[in-house]
Amino acid sequence: MPANRFNNFTNYGIGIGLRVPHYGHILSRKPTVDWFEIISENFMVDGGRPLKVLDSILDQYRVVQHGVAIYFGSSDGLNRTHLAKLKRLVKRTNTPWVSDHLCWGSVDGSYSHDLLPLPYTFEAARHVAQRIREARDYLEVPILVENVSSYAEFHASEMTEWEFLSEVVERADAGILLDVNNIYVSSQNHNFNPYDYLDHIPHGRVGQIHIAGHSKFEKYILDTHDHPVLDPVWKMYAHAIGLIGPTATLLEWDDRIPSFDEVHAEALKAGRFCTDLVRQPAAV
Repeated sequence: MPANRFNNFTNYGIGIGLRVPHYGHILSRKPTVDWFEIISENFMVDGGRPLKVLDSILDQYRVVQHGVAIYFGSSDGLNRTHLAKLKRLVKRTNTPWVSDHLCWGSVDGSYSHDLLPLPYTFEAARHVAQRIREARDYLEVPILVENVSSYAEFHASEMTEWEFLSEVVERADAGILLDVNNIYVSSQNHNFNPYDYLDHIPHGRVGQIHIAGHSKFEKYILDTHDHPVLDPVWKMYAHAIGLIGPTATLLEWDDRIPSFDEVHAEALKAGRFCTDLVRQPAAV
């Protein structure tokens, strides 16, 4: 299956999030890792240990930037100071793309520091798409938007979440960071079929995939990123790879972080799905 327009990096393979508890292991042991994903905001500083570590990582590994604070859905104008720092980091890392979330999180300059869901309306899609285009034109790299996990819905919504995501990326001419775990979490919280989501997004716009663990409570499921990927999410990931083809995939593990080797081993499980796809005989 050939690379799609937004995924010209099929050789990126499987990545891991760069996290503080693993700095020593990575820098001393130099493990074989396809690439590291960094949270952009952790490195948008003028100096100090974060940039020193980052430069050491860049000497040996490919790095992809993932953000948590552009808030494409907020009604405020884009934060130009934030974008200027982000662009400086883009040039430092030579990241092939920048990703952030399809959400809102600020009002009148006050920030929630949370990824809040949007109403799935055409007005919201137009607003978000315009801000994505503005950010892309300023940063001068492709932008991928990530679907978030959600725990509440808006009565004003005019379409499903996957229809909204599709509407936004088509209007913005953007890519998708497809978080399979987030789809599963939201599907259980809001009672929809997660495979309908996977089947009906524009597959040619998926440039990266996230997988992660979640926690199940009595009345809802929470996107916790604090343990291995669960079986329903692996099954959805296999389905997604079958639809999209080999795609740069990142394992997220952000709380109760175990040893580097344990995280790495969990991430590498994703590789077998891509390998199995490549090995499948072509249809005749």
